[in-house]
This record gives sequence, structure tokens and C-alpha cells, in this order.
Amino acid sequence: MFAKHLFLLILIGLLISGCSRRLIDRTSSSYRAPVANSSKPSNLKHPTMRPYTIMGKRYYPSVVRVGKTFRGRASWYGPNFHGKKTSNGETYNMWQMTAAHKTLPMNTVVKVTNKDNGRSIVVRINDRGPFVNTRIIDLSKKGAIELDMVKTGTAPVKLEILGFNKKGQTKVTKTSIQKDLKEKVIGKYALQIGSFSKIEGAISIQERYNNESGQYKTVIKDIDDGSQRLFKVFLTGFQGEEEARDYKAKHFAGAFIVRE
Repeated sequence: MFAKHLFLLILIGLLISGCSRRLIDRTSSSYRAPVANSSKPSNLKHPTMRPYTIMGKRYYPSVVRVGKTFRGRASWYGPNFHGKKTSNGETYNMWQMTAAHKTLPMNTVVKVTNKDNGRSIVVRINDRGPFVNTRIIDLSKKGAIELDMVKTGTAPVKLEILGFNKKGQTKVTKTSIQKDLKEKVIGKYALQIGSFSKIEGAISIQERYNNESGQYKTVIKDIDDGSQRLFKVFLTGFQGEEEARDYKAKHFAGAFIVRE
């Protein structure tokens, strides 16, 4: 009797484990495209640019600049997801040149190059994924065919940001691509990197870190709460919380992240 009960417990454990793995498989009938939590107030204009959580990991969609490149592995998804909704509300068509990315803005136009054979394609981001640490983009079946990676399933790729499709444009053409993301989709962030009772200390830090990395600048804010006057120094220009958090971890471990 004990052996029978033990066998049942093991079987139930295996079934639960299997179900948890299938929940993150976009080809499963139980898969649902990740969407933002609309119950929380936000000043973001597009819900798919809000931070979201999948399998306990937090993702922060953020604006990127034209010409930015990334390297990693690409995968693809096809028949089992064909006709279902993508994260931005479109209907997935595996024969269109689209792709899923964890954090790029929707309608970002990306050049994808297969480093194994040199083939390149241009796709438009309209979905979120792939939620596997070793992969950076999930291509449509059409894109995978063009890169000759259907049989292998994955391939090492280079991504290059070409621009952003105009709102409402689903096809990528020379006239549909714009070089800047016109719509303000996320708020900007800053790092508080210093706080001084005398202005001289704040100026010293400002001059030291101004135009940091060629894209950030420092500002001094004179703050008086009635009991104490402080000169606080902020490094500004971060386009998203994740960008600020990553920069903080690398350069200013003791800094504070604030919303501008």
C-alpha cells in the first residue's frame, strides 16, 4: 500500500512539473501572449511598453536607437501559433515577416543576419518573446525559411535596428520606416549620484560625470525641505528603468534610481 501511494505522489509531481514547462511554450494551446496589467495606473501610451513579468522574471521594454546592434541566437515559431493574437493585438501570420522580442518597442524594424550562412532579412516586431535566456528573437516561419534555419530550429544571429514603422503600418517599406520613435512610450529615468550640503561638492561631481558615455548629462537640484538644504546631483537621460538599473550596477552601485 505504501509503495502504491508513493508511486501516485511521484506521478502527480511529474504531471505538475510537465504542465509548468508547457505554460511557457508558445506552441502549446495553453500559451497566451504576455500583456500589460491594465489594472495598474500608468502614463505609458501603449500597454505593450509597460514592464511585465513572465515566470517570475521582470522585463522592461525600452527605446533603442537606430544602428544599435545585438548578438545572440534566433528561434522561430509557426503552425501552432498561426491565427492567434500577438502581444500588440495583431493576428499572428507565420507567412509574414514579423518577429517577437522581449523588450524592443512594437513596430521596431530589425535586420536579422544569420551568422552561419550570411543570409539577411528585415522583420517587424509585433510580439513578445522568446522567454529563453539563450535566445534574443523569435522569427516567423517565413523569416526562418529565408534565413535557412527551419531544420536547425535556432541559429546565431546579429540584429541591427533600422528604424520604426509608422503607426498602423504592418508592412515594412522604405516610406513606412521612420528613424525616431515619435510617440513617447515610456518615461525617462535618472540616477541620483550625489547629495551635498555645499554647492561646491555638487559642482565637482557634476563636472566629473557630465556627458557620461556621450549620452547622459548631470544636473544639480537645490532642495530645501525646511530643515535642511541639499544640493543633489542627478545623471539624466536614461530611456527606461532597466537601462538606468544596468548602468547603476556597472558604474554607481550606491546611486538611487528616480523617475524624471
